[in-house]
Amino acid sequence: MAPRLLAGPDVRAGWENLASHQSRLGPLPDARPDLIDVLERSGLRGRGGASFPVGSKWRSVAGRSSGAAVVLANGAEGEPMSWKDRTLMAARPHLVLDGAFLAASAVGADQVIFYVGEQHRAAHAAMAHALCERPMGQRLLARLVASPARYVAGEESAAVRFLNAGRAVPTTVPPRPFQRGVSGRPTLVQNVESLANVALITRFGDAWHRSAGRDGAVGTVLVTVSGAVRVAGVLEVGAGTSVGQVIEAAGGALGELRAVLLGGYFGSWLDASEAWHLPLDAVALQARGASLGCGVVAAIGGDVCGACETARIMRYLAGESASQCGPCLFGLGALAEACERLAGGRGRQQEVERLRRWAQEVRGRGACRHPDGAVSMLQSALRVFEREFDQHEAGYRCGPA
Repeated sequence: MAPRLLAGPDVRAGWENLASHQSRLGPLPDARPDLIDVLERSGLRGRGGASFPVGSKWRSVAGRSSGAAVVLANGAEGEPMSWKDRTLMAARPHLVLDGAFLAASAVGADQVIFYVGEQHRAAHAAMAHALCERPMGQRLLARLVASPARYVAGEESAAVRFLNAGRAVPTTVPPRPFQRGVSGRPTLVQNVESLANVALITRFGDAWHRSAGRDGAVGTVLVTVSGAVRVAGVLEVGAGTSVGQVIEAAGGALGELRAVLLGGYFGSWLDASEAWHLPLDAVALQARGASLGCGVVAAIGGDVCGACETARIMRYLAGESASQCGPCLFGLGALAEACERLAGGRGRQQEVERLRRWAQEVRGRGACRHPDGAVSMLQSALRVFEREFDQHEAGYRCGPA
């Protein structure tokens, strides 16, 4: 069986115990002194949304550690359209633990924190059971923390702030967590899928990871596919697999597709024909002004109004504001209200043009990335769903009058 994150027992069967995990993959390898070099050669990038090179991130922490760093395994997954992290933790918790303990050894950490969304009950239970199976030395090193059910709770500075002060909202940077994080220590905040990949790379090598992708892309990615597809769920595919191939792997589209939301609520709307051949590869997507983000591919058909769907997402993101600055608290609120007026056929004169102007004014002015992420999604929607927005501005209203 090819080494993959979700290879092994059926993920629907619950968490894989330590005996099964080690029977398939062998015991946790000793941390090799050149692991950071291996990760840099592997090309592994973070799977939490930013796609930052993992090896470089680890080196930044290791250089400041002096044996007192912290590893924070981030499984908060507050993105409503993503289920990949909770699926991974619920089915393969020992892969995540392996990666986290390897990270602790590589960067010189004496504390490992598993930060799991409080609403992800199956994942939380699986991680707790898996920790109980581990040797006492690892159990003493680790603790499991429930993160609040908020969109911003998984942002790395918000996670650090929650652990330090009990409030999961982003902080102004610098200093960044790798400089001064949990309890003031250098802190490696790494997504759980990234850590699980480390566990496989340590066993099978950087060359294996580079060969697992397609058309020059490296590794595999976990993707949450939803919307107008026959079978919604989490798939593991080789990086470089196209959006269309992912949709076909999910049983195919339900009718003709109108658009795809790539990357989740902080991602981009793309016309279905534009998205179909795009490769799910961080480097290739970045060159085209797009991002895989947290691994979301959400398709909508022609029976769904893009303007109304965008209004729904904008209202959610405005409600999840960290409430720390005007662009987030007032700017997103105003944008959400304008979207809702349009969706309800109550748009004012030149409402769409006002949306474009306000979105541009909000970008880059927030205390954290929350306004920027919301505005990027909105700006892509105004491009892809231009016709729908114009119709709504003229008084059109979806659904019953």
